[in-house]
Amino acid sequence: METGQLALGDYLRYGRQMILDGFGLPAGLLEPFDIILDCTDNAPTRYLLSDTAVALRKPLVSGAAQKFDGQLCTYNFGDEGPCYRCLFPRPPSPEMTGSCQELGILGAVTGIIGNMQALEAIKIITGLHDGKPSLLTFSALSAPPFRSFKLRRRRENCPACGLEGIRIGSIAETDYVAFCGGHQPDWESRGMEENTSDARINAKTRLGIVVHHLTSDVPLKELVSDPLSHAPSNQESDTYVVCRLGNDSQIAVEAMRNAGMTGVIKDVVGGLKAWSRDVDKTFPVY
Repeated sequence: METGQLALGDYLRYGRQMILDGFGLPAGLLEPFDIILDCTDNAPTRYLLSDTAVALRKPLVSGAAQKFDGQLCTYNFGDEGPCYRCLFPRPPSPEMTGSCQELGILGAVTGIIGNMQALEAIKIITGLHDGKPSLLTFSALSAPPFRSFKLRRRRENCPACGLEGIRIGSIAETDYVAFCGGHQPDWESRGMEENTSDARINAKTRLGIVVHHLTSDVPLKELVSDPLSHAPSNQESDTYVVCRLGNDSQIAVEAMRNAGMTGVIKDVVGGLKAWSRDVDKTFPVY
């Protein structure tokens, strides 16, 4: 067991380093396995594993989860099953995607998706799977919580799994990080943007004001839909908006200003996480 754990750790460390360096994953790393399970949370790794699964002719069981939602899909399955590139030929901009750290996630959702991934793998290994590629989505707040969608056939011109002579483009020597638009933005370092310094404060120097004088806890959607209802009764008082990472608070401040609120309205760069890291390390980060 110990030897197996060390070997698995080597695989994980090596694969992660290849992603960070922007190179492809050597096919030999995954060749000994019959099925590949994708439990990652970023676009470069998903494209990398999908392309590797196609090259090795192995099914890829992929799970994803954020907030209250999750999905399960098996790519490159059977003769007709599409790969990840077939469904998502162009990756979204890094600025338009959020990680689990930024958006948050309900732990029970990852448990459900993880169990479904394991079940899917068992069905394939034991021959109990019907062989039809499909997408299963889960929403903890919906009734019923599960929905299943039939997937299209693989694209004949897909650069990864398309037919020889018909496929368009090549995935050889792909830099997956560059293909997906670069590394995930560091929103905190971008906090003090040009012409916005009057609307932002630094957690290290000013967040104590916010922590000691919190007056309301408002969901972002509710605040944006009706900013004036959350305006302070004293229009002369300063208003500081803080969230977990400093992203949503920027949106809230802009909505308040656009709604006509006057006076000092600022948000906190880095949010509560920056406060916990730079000012009070005992402060809990939700």
